[in-house]
Amino acid sequence: MDGEALLVAERFFHAIEAGDAEAIARIYAPDACIWHNFSQREQTVEENLKVLRWMAHKLPDRRYEVLRRVAIPGGFMQQHVVRGMLADGADFAMPACVICLVEDGRITRLEEYLDPAQAAVLSA
Repeated sequence: MDGEALLVAERFFHAIEAGDAEAIARIYAPDACIWHNFSQREQTVEENLKVLRWMAHKLPDRRYEVLRRVAIPGGFMQQHVVRGMLADGADFAMPACVICLVEDGRITRLEEYLDPAQAAVLSA
C-alpha cells in the first residue's frame, strides 16, 4: 500500500501540473471528498476540478516543489510549494500541505492546508 499511495501522489500532482482534468478525475474516486482548512467544507470531485481548471488558467506554468512526500497509513502526506508566474510577471509561491486517503489506487479523501491570503493573489 505504501508504494501504491506514493505512485498515486506522483500521478496526481503530475496531472495537476499538466492541467489534465480528465486524468485528475480518473485518480479521484467518484465519490471522493476534498476538504480545505480555510473554508472548513467539503467539495465534490467536480467542484474541485472547477477550481483546478481556474488555477490552471490563472497560473499556467504552475509547478509543485515537493518538500516532503511520505506514505501514511491509508494514503500519503505531501508538503509542497506551488510555484509559478502571475499575469503581471511577479513570482508566485504558496506553501501547502495535503493529506490524502487512497483506496484501490484512487484518492478517496484529500485534505488541503494552505493560507487563503496567499491563494487570494491569484484572484487579483
